[in-house]
Order: sequence, then C-alpha cells, then structure tokens
Amino acid sequence: MTKFKSSKQKNRILVTSALPYSNGPIHLGHLVEYIQTDIFVRFLRLIGEDVLFVCADDTHGAPIEIKAAELGISPEEMISKVYNEHVQDFKDFLISFDNYYTTNSPENKHYSDLIFARLKEKGFIYTKDIEVTYCGHCKRTLPDRYVKGKCPKCNAPDQYGDVCESCNAAYKTIDLIEPYCAICKNKPVRKISKHYFFKLSKFSNKLESWLTKNKNLQPEIKNFVFNWIKNGLEDWNISRDGPYFGFKIPGEEDKYYYVWLDAPIGYIASTDNYCKNHGLNTEDYWNSKDSRIYHFIGKDIIYFHFLFWPAMLLGSDFQLPYDIPVHGFLTVNGEKMSKSRGTFFTAREFLQKRNPEHLRFYYASLISKTMSDIDLNFNEFGNKINNELVANISNFCYRVLNFLNKNFDGNIKDIDTNKELINEVKQKAKDIEKNYHELNFNEALKGILHISSLGNKYFQDNEPWKLINDDREKVHKILGLCVNIAKNLSILIEPILPNVSSNLQKQLDVSNLKWQDINFELKNHKVGRDEILVRKIEEKPEQKFQLNLKVAKILDVRGHPNADKLYILDIDLGAEKRQLVAGLKGHYTPEELKNKKIVVLTNLKYAKLRGVESQGMLLAGDDGSNVGVLTADESNPGDKAYFEGYQYSNKEISFEDFLKTKMEVKNKKVYFENKELKTDKETIMAEKVNDGAKVR
Repeated sequence: MTKFKSSKQKNRILVTSALPYSNGPIHLGHLVEYIQTDIFVRFLRLIGEDVLFVCADDTHGAPIEIKAAELGISPEEMISKVYNEHVQDFKDFLISFDNYYTTNSPENKHYSDLIFARLKEKGFIYTKDIEVTYCGHCKRTLPDRYVKGKCPKCNAPDQYGDVCESCNAAYKTIDLIEPYCAICKNKPVRKISKHYFFKLSKFSNKLESWLTKNKNLQPEIKNFVFNWIKNGLEDWNISRDGPYFGFKIPGEEDKYYYVWLDAPIGYIASTDNYCKNHGLNTEDYWNSKDSRIYHFIGKDIIYFHFLFWPAMLLGSDFQLPYDIPVHGFLTVNGEKMSKSRGTFFTAREFLQKRNPEHLRFYYASLISKTMSDIDLNFNEFGNKINNELVANISNFCYRVLNFLNKNFDGNIKDIDTNKELINEVKQKAKDIEKNYHELNFNEALKGILHISSLGNKYFQDNEPWKLINDDREKVHKILGLCVNIAKNLSILIEPILPNVSSNLQKQLDVSNLKWQDINFELKNHKVGRDEILVRKIEEKPEQKFQLNLKVAKILDVRGHPNADKLYILDIDLGAEKRQLVAGLKGHYTPEELKNKKIVVLTNLKYAKLRGVESQGMLLAGDDGSNVGVLTADESNPGDKAYFEGYQYSNKEISFEDFLKTKMEVKNKKVYFENKELKTDKETIMAEKVNDGAKVR
C-alpha cells in the first residue's frame, strides 16, 4: 500500500473540531463537522499515525450567563447538563474523541493567562476607553450576540453585533445600523468603558506570509482572508464588561476575557488535560516541528480561525496550524435549517428514528475538501442507503459468507489467481487512501463502492451456485478471493462505518485489522456465522402529527394584569425558558401549579393574549365542568411527548391548525386515534377531568 511517511518520519498529529456552544443540543448541522473530523481521525489511526483527537464544550460568554439567569440556575449547572447531553450525542454517533473537555477548566484558565501575559509582555496588548452598546432597560452592556441590526457593510437585516452571516464581514457592535437589544428589543445607547485590545493590525505581514506558504489551506478560503488583510486589520477587543460568565482578567474586578479569546485556547487546554492523564507532554503537540495541527471548522468562523487565532499563536510563541479544513453549511431538503419550516433536527431526534451510521454514510458521500454546502435530502438519503450501502456492500458480503458457510462449512483454503481483479482492487485501494488523506471522502466512498461492485460482478459472473456441481475446487477458490475482497472492504469502510466494519470482521473471524492488512493473503481460514450487515430502510408512509409536544416545568405563576381568568406562567423546557398565558384561574391556585411538570405545545405561533405574549400553549383536559392539566411527573423538562407511530413536526402551526387535532381523555390517559400520549419514561396523565374530556 502507499505509505505517505515512513515510521521514522511519523509526526504527532493533533486534530480538533470546533467547540460546540453550551447553550443547546447538538443538531444535524453540527454533525457534518464532527462526522467529517471523525472519519479523518479514524483513517489516520488505521494507517498507523500517532493522532490525538480533542474537543471541548465552549462554555463562556454572556449568552450562557443570561440564559442561566432566565432558567434560575447557575451557569455551572447549565453547562454541566448540556455537557452530559453533548457527550451522549457524540457517543451515539460514534465520534471517537480521545479527550472531550470543557473551556471552564483550570487548564484553560492557565493557558489563557499565559497567552495574555506573553502578548502583553511583548506589547501586543493595550487598554483604551471605547464606546460600548448599553441597554438601559436591561441595565447591562450588551455583548455581540445580544445586539442586532443591519450590517454596516452589506445592509443585511437582523445581523449580530460581531459578524454578518450574509457577507462574513466583522465589525463592532456600535457599527450596526438601527441596532436593538436582542433581549428586550429596546434601542440601546452608547457608553464609555475601558477595554483591552490585541494588536491584530501588527500581524498583517506574518499572517499573509503564513497563508501564502501554507499549501494545505483551501484556495477559496485564502482569497477571503487575503482580502480582509488587504482592507486592513483592526485591533481586536479581547475583554468584556460584567456581568459575564468567564475568566476574570488578572488584576481586574469586573473585566473578563472575551469568549473568543479563551474558546480556541480550549484546544490547548483539552490537549493538556489529556497529556497530564497519559504521561505525555503538551508542548510536543503545540510547540514542536514534529507535530501537525488540524482544525476542522465551518465557514461561519473563518475570521476567528484564520486571523485572530493564528495571530495569538504567533504572538505567544505557539505553533501555527498545519491545516484548517473548512466545510459548508447543511441544508435539509434543499432549505436552510429552520424550526418554523420543519427542517431543523437535533441529533437526538434523528436517533429516535434512524441509524447513526446511515447519516455517517450519507454525509461521507457528499463531503469533500470544499466550502460547498451539503443537502440532507431524505428521499436521496433512503435511496443511497438502500441502493449503495445495502444492495452493494452489505449484499455482497452476505452472499459470499452465506454461500461459503452453506457449502464449505465456512472454510477457505486458497484463492482464485485472478490477477486483473486483484490488481484493480489494489489500485483502487491506493486511490481511496489518497482521497481519505486529502479529505475527499465522497471520492473515497465511490472507490469503496467500486470495489464492492467488482466483487459482486465477479461473484455473479462465475455463478458459483451452478459451477459447484461441476468444479467444486474452482468455486472454493472463487469464494476465497471474494472473502479477501470482503476483508479489504471491512478495512476500507472502517473510518465511515466503524460498527459495520467491526461486525463484518467478526463474521470473518478477524479483528483489529489495519491499513497494511489490505491484501489477498487470508487463506486456510474459517469464517464465523454470517448475518445481514445492514438492512434496507423500509419507509412507511409517514403519519405526520402536526403538534410538537414537550414536557415543561412551571417555574412561576402570576396573575395577568389585564384578564381575570388568565395566568402568566414561566416554564422551563430544558434547553430554553418560555412564557405562557393560560386560562387556569378558578381551576388551580398559583401554588398548585408551581413546579408541576406539564405538556406544552411548542410549535404554536406566538400570540398576544390581552397584551401579553404567549410563547406556546399548555395542554389540559376539559369535560365541561372541570379543567385539568396534563402531567408528566417522571419526565424531564424538554422530553418529547408523543403518540406511537407518528412523526411530529417542527413546523409552526396556527391555533386553527391545533383545533383540527382531536385528543380526548379515557381513564385519565390522553388518546389520539387510539394511541396513548407518552414520553420515553411514562404515560401522560390528565388531572381532575372525567372520561370523554377534550384536550385543548
């Protein structure tokens, strides 16, 4: 096989994915990057590289502090909960981090202070008074993501206060046109505050030189960055006013490192955490000519990773990245991911219905080293799994092993010396290796499918089911060659389909194969029991249930200022807090409602009820005399409530749409078309009402 480096030339390789923010769940858009990175890392391990794969939750910043305050919990509680959810999602999608950590760590504090001190000592950090955006209503300085307005460069509306999602321009919050506070929607004012700045402008020449010399970086990305440098780099504000969840700047009482300073330092901190626990040296990865650093990122954070981060590394004597592969965004069925359009799916929602390796296979078929967006089309998804993974790879392996077990008790001896086929497989394997290395996974997968097709054609053309009656020895050799092709496929698919690979190797009675085991030397061997590797997706006609129902905990209840029969409820939906208006006065006291776990319709269009916005609707039974809320005592806020066999929708609906769904209460349980409403933990119960009560 092609060797890209001899063992003596082997580098330490550090690979990172962008740090997911601790304010919500992992979704299918995030998974493009984590699957892409994981495929590359698994490939490097297969070819024998010394590779370390690290990541961490990005836990700091005002959004974390603000959201935790809304939920009535500490930021530490919130990020701990989200961390556990992220870890489980990554595990279930087979993302093989060597170390998954948090930026709210002692290691990150250490390296943030170290880099800050080095930059300051060299004169790259200074302070000055600046105008900041201040909300008098919220009584706080507004961070970038809590000011919105028109982009000062392209005039795109509803852009955040740091980077335009339309034209990728970076700017200051005070540059926004027609700004408004994203929390309360009021117009902010400007205020003077002392802040720390990093002299990014001093690094223009060094950054340009690095970009020019580094041949690994994508040309289209370089052109973006060259233009930014050409237009002039501005010094970077690296501090934020309190209240702020993060690390205090040494010597300051109410000034904190801006999250974009300490977040990428989380790469170093996660490396350091792993090294301390495994007897290794962090410097060998971050300060050695024998190491290579890969940062996988999305195109929305190019500015930070191609300008701020390398400039910080240059100024503080750390090694620059070897490569920064940038991918595009994910669309779903041709549309931007959107809750209101029903095209937004979390990792957990996908897992409730589909196999995670199917998504890995589908993404791999589309991912190359380009910034192009990729589309998750669910019709193409099913066709690709059934017609390529199942009908090609899985079918070939099963046919061969099943025939071998039935006719030769699973034993192979020698192989058919079909030099043309063997050489074609070997050559194709070299191409696949090259494409894996160059991050063109779509081409690697095409090569894998080509090899599998060769095996299928060879098996079919020889018709062993007929030939066995005339030349049993010949058939035995044919099967020997086919088993070797299947063994090679088990190695080639491992980066994309680790579980399928492992199951295939178990059936072949081999294990822990590496890239150098791609050969035709498996002889005098007995395979194990054959099983179908991957089954077809049998798509039933989807029964759409238009209501997106979730469990919520009532945090607070107060009277409506303009209505005698209405309460205003603050609820916790796990990943977010909302406000509801509910007609429960006369049926419940505030004390009876507080801390109840109820069922809420979350995709109902927000509406103002007597002047107060209701962000959804709680469900209750009504028998004409009594009204009783639906309860879920054993479930957690945010858990999905569902009727078995129905796929719920994320699409925003009207109250009139809701009324079309007829639900009723029988024996305290809620039914829709004879199916019970439940969560994964329990059956939903209706309080107070009699049989036949309607749910509204």
